[in-house]
Amino acid sequence: MNVLVTGGAGYIGTHTCVELMEAGHEISVLDNFSNSNPEALKRVSEITGKEFPIHQVDLLDAKAVEGVFSQGSYDAVIHFAGLKAVGESVQKPLEYYMNNVTGTLVLCQAMQKHGVTRLVFSSSATVYGTAEKMPLTEDLPIAAINPYGRTKVMIEQILTDLAASSQQFSIALLRYFNPVGAHKSGRIGEDPSGIPNNLTPYISKVAVGVLPELPVFGNDYDTPDGTCIRDYIHVMDLANGHVKALEKISSTTGVNAYNLGTGVGYSVMDVIHAFEQASGVKIRYRVTDRRPGDAPVSYADATKAGNELGWKAKRTLLEMCEDLWRWQSNNANGYQSQR
Repeated sequence: MNVLVTGGAGYIGTHTCVELMEAGHEISVLDNFSNSNPEALKRVSEITGKEFPIHQVDLLDAKAVEGVFSQGSYDAVIHFAGLKAVGESVQKPLEYYMNNVTGTLVLCQAMQKHGVTRLVFSSSATVYGTAEKMPLTEDLPIAAINPYGRTKVMIEQILTDLAASSQQFSIALLRYFNPVGAHKSGRIGEDPSGIPNNLTPYISKVAVGVLPELPVFGNDYDTPDGTCIRDYIHVMDLANGHVKALEKISSTTGVNAYNLGTGVGYSVMDVIHAFEQASGVKIRYRVTDRRPGDAPVSYADATKAGNELGWKAKRTLLEMCEDLWRWQSNNANGYQSQR
Protein backbone atom coordinates (compact mmCIF):
# COMPACT_ATOMS: atom_id res chain seq x y z
CA MET A 1 0.00 0.00 0.00
CA ASN A 2 1.01 3.62 -0.51
CA VAL A 3 0.68 5.24 2.93
CA LEU A 4 0.79 8.90 3.96
CA VAL A 5 2.24 9.19 7.47
CA THR A 6 1.44 12.47 9.21
CA GLY A 7 3.90 13.32 11.97
CA GLY A 8 6.20 10.71 10.49
CA ALA A 9 9.36 12.43 11.75
CA GLY A 10 8.29 12.03 15.37
CA TYR A 11 9.24 9.32 17.82
CA ILE A 12 6.54 6.75 17.07
CA GLY A 13 6.25 7.95 13.48
CA THR A 14 9.87 7.19 12.55
CA HIS A 15 9.76 3.70 14.02
CA THR A 16 6.48 3.00 12.24
CA CYS A 17 7.96 4.24 8.96
CA VAL A 18 10.73 1.65 9.35
CA GLU A 19 8.21 -1.13 10.08
CA LEU A 20 5.98 -0.09 7.15
CA MET A 21 8.80 -0.16 4.61
CA GLU A 22 10.22 -3.41 5.97
CA ALA A 23 6.72 -4.88 5.54
CA GLY A 24 6.79 -3.87 1.85
CA HIS A 25 4.67 -0.71 1.95
CA GLU A 26 5.52 2.59 0.28
CA ILE A 27 5.38 5.74 2.39
CA SER A 28 5.27 9.52 2.18
CA VAL A 29 5.77 11.68 5.28
CA LEU A 30 3.95 14.90 6.17
CA ASP A 31 5.47 16.81 9.10
CA ASN A 32 5.91 20.45 10.12
CA PHE A 33 9.01 19.58 12.21
CA SER A 34 7.72 21.65 15.14
CA ASN A 35 8.81 18.97 17.60
CA SER A 36 10.95 16.74 15.38
CA ASN A 37 14.09 16.84 13.25
CA PRO A 38 14.57 16.11 9.53
CA GLU A 39 17.68 14.15 10.51
CA ALA A 40 15.37 11.47 11.93
CA LEU A 41 13.97 10.77 8.46
CA LYS A 42 17.47 10.61 6.96
CA ARG A 43 18.22 7.87 9.47
CA VAL A 44 15.00 6.04 8.60
CA SER A 45 16.30 5.94 5.02
CA GLU A 46 19.69 4.78 6.31
CA ILE A 47 18.12 1.91 8.27
CA THR A 48 15.80 0.76 5.49
CA GLY A 49 17.98 1.61 2.48
CA LYS A 50 14.97 3.34 0.91
CA GLU A 51 14.12 6.93 -0.01
CA PHE A 52 10.61 8.39 0.27
CA PRO A 53 8.83 11.74 -0.29
CA ILE A 54 8.83 14.24 2.59
CA HIS A 55 6.38 17.12 2.76
CA GLN A 56 7.15 19.90 5.25
CA VAL A 57 3.54 20.93 5.82
CA ASP A 58 1.42 21.97 8.81
CA LEU A 59 -2.00 20.31 9.00
CA LEU A 60 -3.55 23.69 9.83
CA ASP A 61 -2.53 24.85 6.33
CA ALA A 62 -5.46 23.44 4.35
CA LYS A 63 -4.11 24.58 0.99
CA ALA A 64 -0.75 22.90 1.56
CA VAL A 65 -2.44 19.70 2.78
CA GLU A 66 -4.60 19.70 -0.33
CA GLY A 67 -1.42 20.01 -2.37
CA VAL A 68 0.06 16.91 -0.75
CA PHE A 69 -3.01 14.85 -1.66
CA SER A 70 -3.04 16.25 -5.20
CA GLN A 71 0.58 15.14 -5.69
CA GLY A 72 0.19 11.58 -4.47
CA SER A 73 -2.21 8.67 -4.77
CA TYR A 74 -2.60 7.26 -1.28
CA ASP A 75 -4.26 4.02 -0.22
CA ALA A 76 -4.30 4.95 3.47
CA VAL A 77 -3.22 7.48 6.07
CA ILE A 78 -1.56 6.87 9.44
CA HIS A 79 -2.18 9.97 11.54
CA PHE A 80 0.38 10.77 14.26
CA ALA A 81 0.67 14.54 13.89
CA GLY A 82 -0.31 16.45 17.01
CA LEU A 83 0.83 17.97 20.29
CA LYS A 84 1.17 15.31 22.96
CA ALA A 85 2.28 16.55 26.41
CA VAL A 86 -0.29 16.14 29.19
CA GLY A 87 1.17 18.82 31.44
CA GLU A 88 1.60 21.32 28.64
CA SER A 89 -1.98 20.75 27.51
CA VAL A 90 -3.22 21.88 30.93
CA GLN A 91 -1.29 25.14 30.48
CA LYS A 92 -2.11 25.64 26.78
CA PRO A 93 -5.52 24.07 26.15
CA LEU A 94 -6.51 26.28 23.20
CA GLU A 95 -3.27 25.48 21.39
CA TYR A 96 -3.96 21.76 21.84
CA TYR A 97 -7.56 21.93 20.64
CA MET A 98 -6.62 24.06 17.64
CA ASN A 99 -3.65 21.95 16.62
CA ASN A 100 -4.96 18.44 17.27
CA VAL A 101 -8.67 18.74 16.51
CA THR A 102 -8.63 21.33 13.72
CA GLY A 103 -5.60 19.71 12.12
CA THR A 104 -7.45 16.38 12.00
CA LEU A 105 -10.53 18.03 10.46
CA VAL A 106 -8.36 19.53 7.70
CA LEU A 107 -6.78 16.12 7.09
CA CYS A 108 -10.13 14.34 6.92
CA GLN A 109 -11.56 16.89 4.51
CA ALA A 110 -8.61 16.35 2.17
CA MET A 111 -8.95 12.57 2.48
CA GLN A 112 -12.67 12.72 1.71
CA LYS A 113 -12.13 14.96 -1.31
CA HIS A 114 -9.51 12.60 -2.75
CA GLY A 115 -11.34 9.36 -1.96
CA VAL A 116 -8.88 8.12 0.68
CA THR A 117 -11.04 6.12 3.09
CA ARG A 118 -8.57 4.11 5.20
CA LEU A 119 -7.11 5.67 8.34
CA VAL A 120 -5.12 4.51 11.35
CA PHE A 121 -5.34 7.11 14.13
CA SER A 122 -2.82 7.58 16.91
CA SER A 123 -5.09 7.81 19.94
CA SER A 124 -4.13 7.32 23.58
CA ALA A 125 -4.97 5.53 26.80
CA THR A 126 -5.58 8.99 28.27
CA VAL A 127 -9.12 8.76 26.82
CA TYR A 128 -10.01 6.47 29.75
CA GLY A 129 -9.20 9.09 32.38
CA THR A 130 -9.07 7.76 35.94
CA ALA A 131 -11.07 4.58 35.37
CA GLU A 132 -10.86 2.40 38.47
CA LYS A 133 -11.40 -0.87 36.64
CA MET A 134 -8.11 -2.42 35.56
CA PRO A 135 -7.00 -3.54 33.11
CA LEU A 136 -8.55 -1.03 30.71
CA THR A 137 -10.78 -2.49 27.99
CA GLU A 138 -12.03 -0.75 24.86
CA ASP A 139 -15.67 -0.84 25.98
CA LEU A 140 -15.06 1.27 29.10
CA PRO A 141 -16.63 4.75 29.26
CA ILE A 142 -14.51 7.54 27.82
CA ALA A 143 -13.64 10.16 30.43
CA ALA A 144 -10.39 12.01 29.73
CA ILE A 145 -9.17 14.24 32.56
CA ASN A 146 -6.87 16.65 30.72
CA PRO A 147 -7.02 18.70 27.50
CA TYR A 148 -4.61 16.42 25.64
CA GLY A 149 -6.80 13.40 26.38
CA ARG A 150 -9.93 15.34 25.48
CA THR A 151 -8.51 16.18 22.04
CA LYS A 152 -8.11 12.44 21.48
CA VAL A 153 -11.69 11.82 22.63
CA MET A 154 -12.99 14.51 20.29
CA ILE A 155 -11.03 13.18 17.35
CA GLU A 156 -12.22 9.62 18.01
CA GLN A 157 -15.81 10.92 17.94
CA ILE A 158 -15.18 12.85 14.72
CA LEU A 159 -13.75 9.75 13.07
CA THR A 160 -16.61 7.59 14.36
CA ASP A 161 -19.12 10.02 12.85
CA LEU A 162 -17.15 10.11 9.60
CA ALA A 163 -17.20 6.31 9.37
CA ALA A 164 -20.94 6.33 10.05
CA SER A 165 -21.48 8.79 7.19
CA SER A 166 -20.12 6.44 4.54
CA GLN A 167 -19.75 2.67 4.41
CA GLN A 168 -16.50 3.11 2.48
CA PHE A 169 -14.51 4.35 5.47
CA SER A 170 -12.36 1.95 7.47
CA ILE A 171 -10.73 3.44 10.55
CA ALA A 172 -8.64 1.99 13.39
CA LEU A 173 -8.33 3.97 16.62
CA LEU A 174 -5.16 2.82 18.36
CA ARG A 175 -5.24 3.63 22.06
CA TYR A 176 -1.72 3.06 23.12
CA PHE A 177 -0.04 3.28 26.40
CA ASN A 178 3.50 4.50 27.20
CA PRO A 179 6.06 4.02 24.41
CA VAL A 180 9.61 3.26 25.55
CA GLY A 181 12.86 2.31 23.86
CA ALA A 182 14.31 2.80 20.41
CA HIS A 183 15.21 0.95 17.24
CA LYS A 184 17.80 -1.74 17.95
CA SER A 185 20.30 0.06 15.67
CA GLY A 186 20.43 2.98 18.09
CA ARG A 187 20.07 5.34 15.12
CA ILE A 188 16.54 6.55 15.83
CA GLY A 189 14.81 7.19 19.14
CA GLU A 190 12.85 9.71 21.16
CA ASP A 191 14.23 13.24 20.85
CA PRO A 192 11.82 15.81 22.33
CA SER A 193 12.52 19.51 21.95
CA GLY A 194 13.60 21.13 25.19
CA ILE A 195 13.10 19.42 28.54
CA PRO A 196 11.25 16.07 28.09
CA ASN A 197 7.65 15.79 29.27
CA ASN A 198 7.71 11.99 29.51
CA LEU A 199 9.44 9.76 32.05
CA THR A 200 11.85 7.61 30.06
CA PRO A 201 13.49 10.29 27.89
CA TYR A 202 13.93 12.35 31.04
CA ILE A 203 15.64 9.42 32.78
CA SER A 204 17.95 8.87 29.83
CA LYS A 205 18.88 12.58 29.71
CA VAL A 206 19.80 12.41 33.39
CA ALA A 207 21.86 9.26 32.73
CA VAL A 208 24.00 10.99 30.07
CA GLY A 209 24.41 14.12 32.18
CA VAL A 210 22.32 16.48 30.06
CA LEU A 211 19.87 17.01 32.95
CA PRO A 212 20.86 17.03 36.65
CA GLU A 213 18.06 14.97 38.18
CA LEU A 214 14.66 13.41 37.52
CA PRO A 215 11.54 14.95 39.06
CA VAL A 216 9.20 12.23 40.36
CA PHE A 217 5.74 13.78 40.37
CA GLY A 218 4.28 12.51 43.63
CA ASN A 219 5.00 9.47 45.80
CA ASP A 220 1.73 9.53 47.73
CA TYR A 221 -0.56 7.78 45.22
CA ASP A 222 -2.49 4.69 46.28
CA THR A 223 0.04 2.34 44.66
CA PRO A 224 2.59 -0.09 46.17
CA ASP A 225 5.45 2.43 46.20
CA GLY A 226 3.36 5.61 45.98
CA THR A 227 4.35 6.49 42.40
CA CYS A 228 2.18 6.35 39.29
CA ILE A 229 1.78 3.02 37.50
CA ARG A 230 1.75 2.81 33.71
CA ASP A 231 1.81 0.21 30.96
CA TYR A 232 5.12 0.69 29.13
CA ILE A 233 5.40 -0.71 25.60
CA HIS A 234 8.44 -0.97 23.35
CA VAL A 235 8.15 1.49 20.48
CA MET A 236 8.92 -1.23 17.91
CA ASP A 237 6.07 -3.40 19.26
CA LEU A 238 3.88 -0.31 18.97
CA ALA A 239 5.08 0.35 15.42
CA ASN A 240 4.24 -3.22 14.48
CA GLY A 241 0.74 -2.64 15.83
CA HIS A 242 0.24 0.10 13.25
CA VAL A 243 1.27 -2.23 10.44
CA LYS A 244 -1.16 -4.87 11.73
CA ALA A 245 -3.93 -2.26 11.95
CA LEU A 246 -3.20 -1.13 8.39
CA GLU A 247 -3.60 -4.70 7.18
CA LYS A 248 -6.88 -4.97 9.09
CA ILE A 249 -8.49 -1.85 7.66
CA SER A 250 -7.55 -2.86 4.12
CA SER A 251 -10.19 -5.61 4.27
CA THR A 252 -12.87 -4.15 6.57
CA THR A 253 -15.12 -1.11 6.92
CA GLY A 254 -16.35 0.88 9.90
CA VAL A 255 -14.40 2.02 12.94
CA ASN A 256 -12.74 -0.02 15.70
CA ALA A 257 -10.71 0.92 18.77
CA TYR A 258 -7.76 -1.19 19.92
CA ASN A 259 -5.59 -1.00 23.03
CA LEU A 260 -1.88 -1.43 22.33
CA GLY A 261 -0.05 -2.25 25.55
CA THR A 262 1.61 -5.12 27.39
CA GLY A 263 -1.08 -5.58 30.04
CA VAL A 264 1.54 -5.13 32.79
CA GLY A 265 1.78 -2.04 34.99
CA TYR A 266 5.10 -0.67 36.23
CA SER A 267 5.62 2.19 38.68
CA VAL A 268 7.94 5.14 38.13
CA MET A 269 10.40 3.54 40.57
CA ASP A 270 10.20 0.22 38.68
CA VAL A 271 11.26 2.03 35.51
CA ILE A 272 14.09 3.85 37.26
CA HIS A 273 15.45 0.58 38.63
CA ALA A 274 15.14 -1.19 35.26
CA PHE A 275 17.00 1.64 33.54
CA GLU A 276 19.73 1.54 36.16
CA GLN A 277 20.10 -2.19 35.51
CA ALA A 278 20.23 -1.69 31.73
CA SER A 279 22.68 1.22 31.79
CA GLY A 280 24.77 0.66 34.89
CA VAL A 281 24.16 4.32 35.75
CA LYS A 282 22.64 5.49 39.05
CA ILE A 283 19.70 7.82 38.37
CA ARG A 284 19.48 10.88 40.61
CA TYR A 285 15.86 11.80 41.32
CA ARG A 286 13.84 14.15 43.53
CA VAL A 287 10.20 13.72 44.60
CA THR A 288 8.08 16.78 43.80
CA ASP A 289 4.37 17.64 43.86
CA ARG A 290 1.88 15.69 41.80
CA ARG A 291 1.50 16.81 38.20
CA PRO A 292 -1.96 18.12 37.18
CA GLY A 293 -3.94 15.66 35.08
CA ASP A 294 -2.00 12.49 35.95
CA ALA A 295 -4.00 9.31 36.64
CA PRO A 296 -2.59 7.07 39.44
CA VAL A 297 -2.83 3.75 37.55
CA SER A 298 -3.26 2.82 33.90
CA TYR A 299 -2.58 -0.46 32.11
CA ALA A 300 -4.11 -2.24 29.17
CA ASP A 301 -6.14 -5.25 28.27
CA ALA A 302 -4.87 -5.84 24.73
CA THR A 303 -6.94 -8.99 24.09
CA LYS A 304 -8.94 -7.38 21.29
CA ALA A 305 -5.79 -6.39 19.38
CA GLY A 306 -4.55 -9.95 19.76
CA ASN A 307 -7.79 -11.49 18.51
CA GLU A 308 -8.58 -9.07 15.67
CA LEU A 309 -5.18 -7.76 14.57
CA GLY A 310 -3.03 -10.77 15.38
CA TRP A 311 -0.77 -8.49 17.42
CA LYS A 312 0.94 -8.85 20.76
CA ALA A 313 3.70 -6.91 22.53
CA LYS A 314 6.81 -9.08 22.85
CA ARG A 315 9.61 -7.04 24.45
CA THR A 316 10.25 -6.69 28.20
CA LEU A 317 10.78 -3.53 30.28
CA LEU A 318 14.48 -4.35 30.53
CA GLU A 319 14.74 -4.62 26.72
CA MET A 320 12.98 -1.28 26.41
CA CYS A 321 15.52 0.31 28.73
CA GLU A 322 18.49 -1.38 27.03
CA ASP A 323 17.43 -0.08 23.60
CA LEU A 324 16.70 3.37 25.03
CA TRP A 325 20.17 3.48 26.59
CA ARG A 326 21.80 2.40 23.31
CA TRP A 327 20.07 5.30 21.54
CA GLN A 328 20.71 7.93 24.20
CA SER A 329 24.31 6.97 25.02
CA ASN A 330 25.19 7.23 21.32
CA ASN A 331 23.14 10.41 20.81
CA ALA A 332 23.45 12.45 24.01
CA ASN A 333 21.86 15.48 22.35
CA GLY A 334 19.48 13.51 20.14
CA TYR A 335 19.62 14.27 16.44
CA GLN A 336 21.79 17.32 17.12
CA SER A 337 24.65 14.98 18.12
CA GLN A 338 27.61 14.51 15.82
CA ARG A 339 27.13 11.57 13.49
